[in-house]
Amino acid sequence: MNLKKLTILPAGIDVLLPAGSPLTEVEYEVQQRPIPFGCRSGSCGACVIEVLDGLASLGEPDPDELDFLEDLGRTGGTHRLACQCRLRGDATVRVADDI
Repeated sequence: MNLKKLTILPAGIDVLLPAGSPLTEVEYEVQQRPIPFGCRSGSCGACVIEVLDGLASLGEPDPDELDFLEDLGRTGGTHRLACQCRLRGDATVRVADDI
């Protein structure tokens, strides 16, 4: 099985997930809730993350996700909705704490 590493800050948690796994799988791998998932459909903004390393490893955001991030004031391309990402390579993310 091809595992990829997701590092989640500020919790400092490393999670190994099979390549292509949705980031929502994190909830089943660790007891803490390092990423606060809400609706899981990309419409609540609870799971905004800043991608510190490995942006391309999370796949391309679709136009709806980009529009919603813009509505949240998250422009610049380094923020994503974790519920909309799939881990295709190693990545480091920081949970946005100023929403």
